[in-house]
Amino acid sequence: MKSLLIAAVLAAVLPSLHAAQVGQPAPAFTLKDSKGTSHNLADFKGKTVVLEWINHGCPFVVKHYSGGAMQALQKDYTAKGVVWLSICSSAPGKQGHMSPEEWNKTNAEKGAAPSAVLLDEDGKVGKLYQAKTTPHMYVINPEGLLVYAGAIDSIKSTSAADVPKADNYVKSALDEVLAGKPVTTASTEAYGCSVKYAN
Repeated sequence: MKSLLIAAVLAAVLPSLHAAQVGQPAPAFTLKDSKGTSHNLADFKGKTVVLEWINHGCPFVVKHYSGGAMQALQKDYTAKGVVWLSICSSAPGKQGHMSPEEWNKTNAEKGAAPSAVLLDEDGKVGKLYQAKTTPHMYVINPEGLLVYAGAIDSIKSTSAADVPKADNYVKSALDEVLAGKPVTTASTEAYGCSVKYAN
């Protein structure tokens, strides 16, 4: 009985020891993208990486894509050498889940410009990063440290009209990392729809 209890406690504690924490190395992962290519986070050592949890059925995601704000960020920063990975942890049958072909079609229709869309159907990577909302944003510096985690910006609404008025935390973090400076606002509370993990 005691050994079962110890096992249960370890099962609860161990994932949190490896979970994403600002200021610590970003947890390693490998996922396939919508084009069938496998991506390992370690492949991007030496580059700044953005992780963007995404679900196009979520009105908070729609807010940032409907007026082209997210696409503009993706284009601006990938042009500066940033690797931008959109990650979908929606389980099959849940809002936001799409086949690879549907993802490629949707990306083209929306003019989205991430480096890749990674498919995390079993939710393992989402849970490793404790991604709670869409969008939930993370910035990893060239040394592989997680330097920002949280909301994309400061106005928690579904209105695209609020995007230009908000402080964009991801943009600020990226500008600071690219300038070789510490990130001033390293952690905020993410807002959006809950990530649609498998039950």
